Amino acid sequence: MQVDINERIPNNVDLASDRRLLRALESWQPRYLEWWREMGPEGTQSLDVYLRTAISVDAKGWAHFDYVKMPEYRWGIFLAKPEPDRRIAFGAHKGEKAWQEVPGEHRTALRRLIVTQGDTEPASVEQQRHLGRTCPSLYDLRNLFQVNVEEGRHLWAMVYLLHAYFGRDGREEAEAMLERHAGDPDKPRILGAFNEETPDWLSFFMFTFFTDRDGKYQLAALAESGFDPLARSCRFMLTEEAHHMFVGEQGVARVVERACQIMRERRTDDVRAWGGIDLPTIQKYLNFHFSVSLDLFGQELSTNAANYYTAGLKGRFEETRIDDDHRLLDAAYPVAEVDGDGIRMREAPALTAINERLRDDYIRDCAKGVERWNRVIAKHEIPFRLALPHRAFNRRVGTFASVRATPEGRLVSEAEWTRRHGEWLPTEEDRAYVRSLMTGAVTEPGKMANWLAPPATGINGKPVDFEYVRFA
Repeated sequence: MQVDINERIPNNVDLASDRRLLRALESWQPRYLEWWREMGPEGTQSLDVYLRTAISVDAKGWAHFDYVKMPEYRWGIFLAKPEPDRRIAFGAHKGEKAWQEVPGEHRTALRRLIVTQGDTEPASVEQQRHLGRTCPSLYDLRNLFQVNVEEGRHLWAMVYLLHAYFGRDGREEAEAMLERHAGDPDKPRILGAFNEETPDWLSFFMFTFFTDRDGKYQLAALAESGFDPLARSCRFMLTEEAHHMFVGEQGVARVVERACQIMRERRTDDVRAWGGIDLPTIQKYLNFHFSVSLDLFGQELSTNAANYYTAGLKGRFEETRIDDDHRLLDAAYPVAEVDGDGIRMREAPALTAINERLRDDYIRDCAKGVERWNRVIAKHEIPFRLALPHRAFNRRVGTFASVRATPEGRLVSEAEWTRRHGEWLPTEEDRAYVRSLMTGAVTEPGKMANWLAPPATGINGKPVDFEYVRFA
């Protein structure tokens, strides 16, 4: 499990022993670097950035911090340590030894899962490539770049699996992931949320809180897979994903904190007059990013999800901690559905409701983060609470794609939605105002843009005013 960080492709999968695979990945590497130069963070080629680089998969000391030029970052392939005699924990193969090779009958389904997950990684880098021009501080710029390089490494993780286990089909899929681009009308990314723009830092913070949290739950479900190389890849990816969600939660908290400070200092609700982002606008952004991220879980009732589960390919969140038979042949699970002019719960087969259970786990996790933001507001004694909208709000996938609902979950007509949706979702005026706050980069160490509060602490024990990015 040792990693030689000086290898052309750092890895702990013994690439050197498989010359054909090594050559294939070394052939893909220049294309990846070309994609990074063209579609990655713009204007970063000469910057020295204080980044963490994975050097091990041990729980302690797995990362090294130092200045790195972005194109020279040491992207590699890391699988979590193998579990001795690991067994499949769910589905029809429950109790059997985990697979070290792709079962022939599940080849297509596994490839689809890996490609879908892998496609999200470069997509988010593309969505965020312009944000450096308007960074609110060097601290935030460094965090953006950390998220970007780790999404790039997560792409490497999936590309390794495609090359190592899927032959020519896998190599072609790996090439295609560099040919699709976020928002491209001809070759868009596979999932809708990864074709949305991330035009400002409030959107970035919301994205990393909500959409990267979807990534957490998808990776956790894949980390249960009976295909052991996929499970081990995802377990290590989760280690890095935690920082991405931290960036989002802390970022939104700092925007909320600054809004509250202005309200208290100026004795006004008109935060915009003093260059802050008002709480109602933060709520609108929350509504948008949460609802878009809910769609990423797919249909509420899905035969594909049931088949993945039964086949042992993709489990549930923390599968082994759930107290049931892990086969679900006769189990039920509550699912929301439209009933006349309202929404009610009904019991559905638990196997086909796998997506909905994962979505429920996600919603509970999001609610905890929103409550932490509300504690910031309560500290300032301001009578306002942020809230997650109802799962039926602003949906484009699944049961609720065909209806219009308010954030409280009340079904409304198309006419009422057209008249009122600007109360619930960011308007062009809202977005233009937020963008107007971000017309230039704040690059003096320790300085912050006016619209967000400084963080409580720096990165890796460094002070907030540390020079996290050095310009040539």
